[in-house]
Amino acid sequence: MADKEQQLFTDFKPITTEEWEAKINADLKGRDYERALVWKTYEGIKVRPYYREENLKDLNYLDTLPGEFPFVRGNKKSNNDWLVRQNIFVSDFAEANKKALDVLGKGVTSLGFLFNECNKITKRDLAILLKGICLEAAEINLVCPTDSSNCTKLFAEYVSEGKWNNDSVVASASLDPIGSFVLKGKLDKKAISRLKPTIEKSKVLPKFRTIAVHGKFFANSGSSIVQELAFSLAQGAEYLTQLTELGMNIDDVARSIKFNFGIGNSYFMEIAKLRAARLLWAQIVKAYEPESDCSAKLIAHSETSRFNKTVYDPYVNMLRTQTEAMSAVLGGAHSVTVLPFNAIFEETTEFSERIARNQQALLKEESYLDKIADPSAGSYYIENLTASLADEAWELFLNLQEKGGFIAAFNEGFIQAEIKAMAAKRDKNIALRRENLLGTNQFPNFTEKIDAEFDGSLFEAADLTEEGAEVETLKPYRGAQAFEALRYTTDVYSKENKRPLAFMFTIGNLTFRKARAQFSCNFFAVAGFSVIDNNGFATVEEGVAAAKAAGADIVVVCSSDDEYAEIVPAVAEQLDEEILVVAGAPACRAELEEKGITNFINVKSNILEELKAYQSKLGI
Repeated sequence: MADKEQQLFTDFKPITTEEWEAKINADLKGRDYERALVWKTYEGIKVRPYYREENLKDLNYLDTLPGEFPFVRGNKKSNNDWLVRQNIFVSDFAEANKKALDVLGKGVTSLGFLFNECNKITKRDLAILLKGICLEAAEINLVCPTDSSNCTKLFAEYVSEGKWNNDSVVASASLDPIGSFVLKGKLDKKAISRLKPTIEKSKVLPKFRTIAVHGKFFANSGSSIVQELAFSLAQGAEYLTQLTELGMNIDDVARSIKFNFGIGNSYFMEIAKLRAARLLWAQIVKAYEPESDCSAKLIAHSETSRFNKTVYDPYVNMLRTQTEAMSAVLGGAHSVTVLPFNAIFEETTEFSERIARNQQALLKEESYLDKIADPSAGSYYIENLTASLADEAWELFLNLQEKGGFIAAFNEGFIQAEIKAMAAKRDKNIALRRENLLGTNQFPNFTEKIDAEFDGSLFEAADLTEEGAEVETLKPYRGAQAFEALRYTTDVYSKENKRPLAFMFTIGNLTFRKARAQFSCNFFAVAGFSVIDNNGFATVEEGVAAAKAAGADIVVVCSSDDEYAEIVPAVAEQLDEEILVVAGAPACRAELEEKGITNFINVKSNILEELKAYQSKLGI
């Protein structure tokens, strides 16, 4: 019997970093280490291929426990439980109440009531909306399109006059005049000062956070993670500064703020973002000298991002939101909203809402991610990402402070310019398929088509700019929109016309023709064109005859580079009105172009621009 005191793996000699590096360089066989194994995020953060314990030596926050300042390891000491939130649009108070009671019995622990108008809501309306809901058991979030404090004040009065224990009621409002300024372009000079009486009146509810910082506005406008983090913190600091200058207590102000972040598809970076957010916010609040360190806790609601969601192949959205929700949970979010997979293009259904709820139920009931505090602790990788994000975001945050704070920087146009530059970079990567949107710019469903009629706004950025706006505004959009507009144009055209057909002219080398045919099928299917693949033709004449018989509009020659010089001109001579395309970037390209063959597609192609050009050639 083995000695119970014997430590495992003691027979194995510890491997030093130098030994690992020597082995890696040997395996690289002369290739550049940085280019081969180190990748850069959008912000330029270098991510190493591996991390070791020695990489943690300078991370001082690791000496703290969960629930301790600076809260990077989470706000709770004993677990990682979060609230499962579902949003309900309120057009009829009784119907919204009925739906709220229904979903509360299906795993929801946080309700988001979204109003069209808040100014006209009465206390009686709230009584109807909240009837039968135990406010000590479910979080209530009041989301208004304007920054009216009417609903917020009424809620505080309603709860105070009720039977609940005020200390146990957890709730939030969405008052965010700076966020409205970001989207609408106008900011009343007294907008922030009007928050003061609202905060003071809601103090009867210690866990009622009335100010919302909407970081998701930046994320859904194409920002990077560092930008979303830095701009959100700067916006929060703006509220701290202006309200304390009005004579408010820093503890009261800090405890009235709630952050609303988007969660994108960069799995580990999103985990690190929430941890870095708590770390930096704690330091920011600490600088205002609060009486209690608990006032420095960052409360974060996370909502799955709209930026990477798609109309085509929409069920893929479920895969995206599942990993995003997991990022939010592992990062320590206070509450999470998983948007239903069809939320971006139609009214959500009972089915899509149930799936969205159950995605979080899986993380709780089957993965047990709520049972342990700081579940991402001990990961050298995540800890280093957290530190890197914190450093980059802090540098950008200080840049904004030097410009006079968030509002001054936005008035200057700095924030808009930074996000626009990042969004353009991301759009280019999507167009070049360096960033994949499965089912949209890569591996589309060949048989999918949309018969429903959509207006153009579905494929355009959301412009909420008000008349007389003082600055350029942010315009949230989705990265897939340009590709969706491209394919939808084909779908609309094909309702009354023949759908364009791309025919794979496979000939010659088996390996090359199969690979290039598969690539080309995916390429043209992205635009909604029909595609026909083939096993291979023995002669040019046989292939051309088959292409004509199929009614091809586009003929894509798929072979090896060595064979193109002879095959492609022969095919060109026998085609009529069909568009000839060569799959690849052969050495003989210049020679072929001299013969009038100008269409080439390959992995470096800007697929969006090229497919638009093919649509134009086909008169679509």
